[in-house]
Amino acid sequence: MNNVVQTAFDAYDVESIRADFPILAERPYGKPLVYLDSAASAQKPRRVIEKERECYERYYANAYRGDYQFGMHVDEELEATRARVRDFIGAAEAEEILFTAGTTMSLNLVAQAWGRKFLARGDEILLTQMEHHANLVPWQQVANEKGAILRFIPLRPNGLLDIERLDDVLTSRTRMIAITGMSNVLGTVPPIQEIARRAKQHGALVTVDGAQSVPHQATNVRELGIDFLAFSGHKLYGPTGVGVLYGRREFLEAMDPFLCGGHMIGEVFWDHSTWAELPAKFEAGTLPIAQAIALGAAVEFVSEIGFPAICAHDAELTAYACLRLSEVPGLTIFGPEPPQRGPIISFSLKGIHPQDLANLVDRKGVAVRHGHHCTMPLHTLLGVPATTRASFGVYSSRGDVDVLVEAIEFARKKLRVA
Repeated sequence: MNNVVQTAFDAYDVESIRADFPILAERPYGKPLVYLDSAASAQKPRRVIEKERECYERYYANAYRGDYQFGMHVDEELEATRARVRDFIGAAEAEEILFTAGTTMSLNLVAQAWGRKFLARGDEILLTQMEHHANLVPWQQVANEKGAILRFIPLRPNGLLDIERLDDVLTSRTRMIAITGMSNVLGTVPPIQEIARRAKQHGALVTVDGAQSVPHQATNVRELGIDFLAFSGHKLYGPTGVGVLYGRREFLEAMDPFLCGGHMIGEVFWDHSTWAELPAKFEAGTLPIAQAIALGAAVEFVSEIGFPAICAHDAELTAYACLRLSEVPGLTIFGPEPPQRGPIISFSLKGIHPQDLANLVDRKGVAVRHGHHCTMPLHTLLGVPATTRASFGVYSSRGDVDVLVEAIEFARKKLRVA
């Protein structure tokens, strides 16, 4: 670690952070909770829970509908969150921040509203071999409809993206590069800024699936040079049911609406309609009001900890976990070696099915994920049908890792695995 990172980690008080999460006091099976599934959904600090409750208890009303006190208060709270998110990701304007139902909704919006209008037969969409289904299947659908072609940046055997082969797949026909900011299986962090720079040389746009990356590393959309960014509130210690799509104004204005109905219209006639200005154009119907308001509290929470400290904590904990897990006989870790990975560790254990392992470690109070993690093609590439995944949050500790390893050893003995 460099001195800045080490200093940030030394100042990191994980116990103080853990105390801010009420659920971590729970004791499943009478054991202290070791929650290692933050990549699926992170737990919520008190301020997020209280902010959502505050909305329902003190001023709830529909958004952008009522010129009465509660209605205006809701509007102000929503716009405050929008402004916080703008600053959090370095966007130029609050109007470039759209509230959606989550990352999946955001990525589908781009694929449908941009892809349907601007892709033509023979155009190419460039993905990677480690994309989540939410950043693969929508592009498959649009490509099939428009006659476009999907191409893929390959992975190296060590789980890193093979950037040296980018020129083989990035061509004059590439119109969109849709790429994860951090693999939800391998923890791989692609060089987004370099990919975006080379995309612009070909006139291609860049969409980043930031579901995993945004909670763990500073993201500045203008510095990265990307055109769209999708992420979810629930992985950022915020509520479920709300997400964000950032889009550069020029592209959002050129796109047609994805959903139509209330709030997103300018004027409606019997035979045609006009659209509202951004961001309302892409926020049809009733927003997840309390959830979007509480998302602002989550953004504040993460910002107060700060990404230098979060990154240092992630790096130290991931390195420690990889070291401890590598000591378990028959255990294989997938993805790059630390420090070239985020705080997500997927592994297989010889002689034990991932579901059986997840069920057995749960008896020790340890919550991990099992399955293909919505990346079936990637698991085919890895040569395994499923993996077990441990993923960390700001509240994770070395003690959690130690309990995980003890629980895995319990499972090995229980199933008499040599």
